[in-house]
Amino acid sequence: MIKINHQVVEPGDLKGITKPGERNIIKLMAGYHSTFEYGSINQLEFELLFRINTMKAAQELNKSRAKFTTFTYAFCNKTYWDRLGNGGFLLKPNVSPSVAILDILKNGKLYAFECSTAIAIVLYIATLYSIGRQRFDLLFTRIYLMGWQFDEDLPVYNMYSDDFLPGDILHFNNPDFDPKQPHWRAENVVYFGDDKYYGHGVGIQPASTIINFLNKKRMPNPKNSAYLMNMITRPYYLSLSN
Repeated sequence: MIKINHQVVEPGDLKGITKPGERNIIKLMAGYHSTFEYGSINQLEFELLFRINTMKAAQELNKSRAKFTTFTYAFCNKTYWDRLGNGGFLLKPNVSPSVAILDILKNGKLYAFECSTAIAIVLYIATLYSIGRQRFDLLFTRIYLMGWQFDEDLPVYNMYSDDFLPGDILHFNNPDFDPKQPHWRAENVVYFGDDKYYGHGVGIQPASTIINFLNKKRMPNPKNSAYLMNMITRPYYLSLSN
């Protein structure tokens, strides 16, 4: 269900939203039991834009040649980032945040990181695409890329639901992961719809392929298969739209 200014809105009422990808998201929102509530149509349009840009950023990161590795072996382009002892990347002082985050796409072979950092990179790039370079550079002066740690101007939250929308961050759990490969205890992914997911280290794949991949990373004599969780991670779109 979609509500704008406390009024239920049907997809047919939103004639100004014409792009196929955005129309598909609108139809899904309207058909779910969850309520997607907005103060104005501009807030809804911003979320749709951000979701489309999240998928665009994921596709571009997938093509960037950035490598998968653990925090221990993570590396980055030293022109823009300081590699910290914990494997995180901290934006250097007096460096343009927009130039630095886009460098990951431009010079992917100079970077290696694990899947939660990849999700953070995708969301920062989606933010840049959605608000523009000038505002991005003002807000994110010291980006810190390390797992699920986000700048206060890019807040995210988790919720439990099966009402998945394209552009959502979803999670595959691998309960019987091999203790020698703990980085495969899970795979964080960007959902594209139509059973397509981007996960750093596995690429853009259907759920069955990701599950089969994770099942090969289990302990001897495992009892439980990997599976797609019903947990969704989303940015606070309303906060960002302001």
